[in-house]
Amino acid sequence: MDEEDFKELAPNPQVGLYTAEHVVSGIPIPKTKRIELFSPDQWEEFTEEWATSLTGSYHKIKRFAGAGDQGLDVVGFIKSGEFDDGWVNYQCKYYDHSLYPTDVWVEIGKIIYYSFEGEYPPPLKYFFTAPKQVGTTLGKMLAKPKKLKEQLMKNWEQHCEKKITDTATIVLEGDFLQYLNDFDFSIFESITLVEMIKGHATTPFHSVRFGGGLGPRPKPEIPAENTVSTDHRYVRQLLSVYAEAMGVESKPISLEILERNERYKKNFHRQRERFYHAESLRNFSRDTVPVGTYEQLQEDIYQGVVDVCEGNHISGIVCMTNTVSQAAQVAVHSSPLASVTRVTDKQGICHQLCDDERLTWIDDNE
Repeated sequence: MDEEDFKELAPNPQVGLYTAEHVVSGIPIPKTKRIELFSPDQWEEFTEEWATSLTGSYHKIKRFAGAGDQGLDVVGFIKSGEFDDGWVNYQCKYYDHSLYPTDVWVEIGKIIYYSFEGEYPPPLKYFFTAPKQVGTTLGKMLAKPKKLKEQLMKNWEQHCEKKITDTATIVLEGDFLQYLNDFDFSIFESITLVEMIKGHATTPFHSVRFGGGLGPRPKPEIPAENTVSTDHRYVRQLLSVYAEAMGVESKPISLEILERNERYKKNFHRQRERFYHAESLRNFSRDTVPVGTYEQLQEDIYQGVVDVCEGNHISGIVCMTNTVSQAAQVAVHSSPLASVTRVTDKQGICHQLCDDERLTWIDDNE
């Protein structure tokens, strides 16, 4: 082998574009490529998650899974949870190729047959969703409902007759044939992958499905001081520990007690701000991470502070102060909200837990 057969390794022309993030996570994979790694079940989950971005259009989103689904995948119910009040079907097809007509004949057949049988009324719309999207031939048919119907009838015997149900052979004849002829084939359409990714990005599932981190949190809004209410248990608990510390025994405890001690008044406003910081994080979580994520964060904080809270303390204010201080030390690295959770939030969660009667600073005889 000659020396000229060896080539010197040249510098990568992209090297200047790399960042520390690339060293940790590698070069980002485009979302469209990441979707190609999904399993069929994950594709259905993704479609269901995407459909939640349309909740303004639907009363309820429901995913049907398993054998005997009668052609239903992800269903958007219009006015109620009943088919009779209007519904839309999203049929999930996960293949390694763009959808061919042969991939969907049986699905169209099912929706026509089961609506004929009275299992449900025809949907207002029926969309095919597929990671490789709809092929040219099928796309043209969907744009021409009359042709779609003609081709379905031509392919019925081969692709539908014995494949719609295992219990019967569905022949195109009689009343059923007339029903198919009268069926509105314009309901069949498709959704592009770009549309789905764009919509999915507005859901709480997007960050955990594709990564990329959470966006910035809005600045917490602290309600005006004149809105403080003893209807909140955490407020009553705070007032009670201040009363105990000052030797005040009158009940019920009122906000007036704060005017007797400037130090406790400042402490109260500080604890209240922490509570609303946590409330802000709770609200932020509803739009950015799956349901239950914030509740798990609360549970992590609870488990990190409960032994301190239930320990022996000389007073209620010492119990509260020690517990809140412990919360600041609790690690929350495993939470999807870790990147946006501050010390103030963790301390404020203690007051949320107090509000929910999971933590108590002083016996309130309630």
